[in-house]
Amino acid sequence: MNSSFDLVKLNALLRDFYRLTHVRITVYDDTIQEITAYPRRVPPICRYIRTNPEAEAACHACDGRACRESRRLRAPYIYKCHAGLTEAVTPVFMGNVVIAYLSFGHLFSYPSLEEGRKSIRSCCSGYDLDGETLDDYISELHETSEAFILSAANILEAVASFLCLDHMISLKQKAIQFQVDEYISEHFTEDINVDSLCMRFGIGRTALYEFARHNYGMGVAQHIRALRIAHAKKLLIERPDMKISEVAEACGFKDYNYFITVFGKTVGVAPRQYRLNSIDPDAASGKRR
Repeated sequence: MNSSFDLVKLNALLRDFYRLTHVRITVYDDTIQEITAYPRRVPPICRYIRTNPEAEAACHACDGRACRESRRLRAPYIYKCHAGLTEAVTPVFMGNVVIAYLSFGHLFSYPSLEEGRKSIRSCCSGYDLDGETLDDYISELHETSEAFILSAANILEAVASFLCLDHMISLKQKAIQFQVDEYISEHFTEDINVDSLCMRFGIGRTALYEFARHNYGMGVAQHIRALRIAHAKKLLIERPDMKISEVAEACGFKDYNYFITVFGKTVGVAPRQYRLNSIDPDAASGKRR
């Protein structure tokens, strides 16, 4: 996607994150290519591990898998990298389209130095690295608690939200993916489908399918259905005066019986029971007053 980055403001923000956490932070674009980082150089242990070409390739593959998982979760993803160090990544969304990723690492998160040493040496055993040299780099690492990592991940997510709000990352032009997502988000209660979207935006079914798989993790029809069910749940709670048939129609379901079936399969209870449960929590557990 054609995104624009205000690198001056962005690097200042990354520097502030580092000053608070002493953890390196990196920004990737939507294709998982590094845009900037602070500090620029990776930690010494990573530089040493990456002297092995296979290890360097594993680093890039690991980054890619983590970014894709965070996109699927739509939230920060904390994980152990291929070398046994803890990292975290979070997606930057504009609507439902990912325009960038933020990542931090590389942290030593083990109960003891010895346990961490064994784990990292085991992870790196196939990279033909000198064991004593690797041990020296491991000894320089500082233990990082799980609580600290969770807090840093929460801050990372806040930074991701701020990037779009402050326009540090923006689209140079509205890419077709963003136009499609924006249109679906605004018109999902109307009579739209794959064919009408393809015709409106002049794209093929394959391209639309790939866009939906990449950004929604499901087909376009499934995504529209999920938006309609989410809206129905909201109306059932916020508009107790609306009949169930009216809710169905307001959410884009022309067939009342189909709405009842889809809602039940998706939510686990019928619309009427869902409304009752939200009004009277005891009804969900069968308690009597």
